[in-house]
Amino acid sequence: MKDPQPAIHHAAADGYKGAADTYVRGRPDYPPALDQWLRTCLGLQAGQVAVDLGAGTGKFTGRLLATGARVIAVEPVAQMRARLAARYPQAEALGGTATSIALADESVDAVVCAQAFHWFASHEALSEIARVLKPGGRLGLVWNLRDARVPWVQRLDRIVNALQGDTPRYYTGAWRQAFPHPSFTPLQEQHFRNSHSGAPQNVIFDRVRSTSFIAALPDAQRAEVDRQIAALIAEEPELRDKCVVSVPYETAAFWAHKIP
Repeated sequence: MKDPQPAIHHAAADGYKGAADTYVRGRPDYPPALDQWLRTCLGLQAGQVAVDLGAGTGKFTGRLLATGARVIAVEPVAQMRARLAARYPQAEALGGTATSIALADESVDAVVCAQAFHWFASHEALSEIARVLKPGGRLGLVWNLRDARVPWVQRLDRIVNALQGDTPRYYTGAWRQAFPHPSFTPLQEQHFRNSHSGAPQNVIFDRVRSTSFIAALPDAQRAEVDRQIAALIAEEPELRDKCVVSVPYETAAFWAHKIP
């Protein structure tokens, strides 16, 4: 285990401190098909130990608990970790990062990074994950991504992506540069359709506001983002004057085994 307090990206450190409540409201759930994926591809079941790495407010923690496995949630941002601990007291919530996991060597059966691996994708992080995994243990990576094949979603993504700066994002594919890694088999992947339905205030406005680099903006810039989104909604027939809207997503799931 390395230094217990390594730095995390400034967008996560600054943005997520004050966005825990918005994150809970705005982030989509994961598709039911992932329940079977966790059992078949990651082999999770009662009697095993799973780490939810970069667990945030616990959006994925409940999925892991439902497998019957013991769940250890590791999250560096205290405000996010507090929300997780309050919601899932049956999970063990620990501070830490992907390069400093406070667990013994070869002590867990699976490590899952849901909506998180792009933050710390590196050879060093994979080596630390491999350290805590048992021989043959499994690594799972999961992301929800808005389906930009839908024209209005493309417009929304342009508003958001214009402000990302140096923030790591899944859609760029830069996270793949951490692979191959000598401790893991080649990544396998599966994709699932998903959607997030609800009031525009939650599934569009709060989803964007929960984005790390948006949450870290000064008030005036956040207000400008809200203005642009309001204009988009007013101009799009699928969204205009709707009390409930559905945002299409694709869920990508990747897995690999630790080489014994």
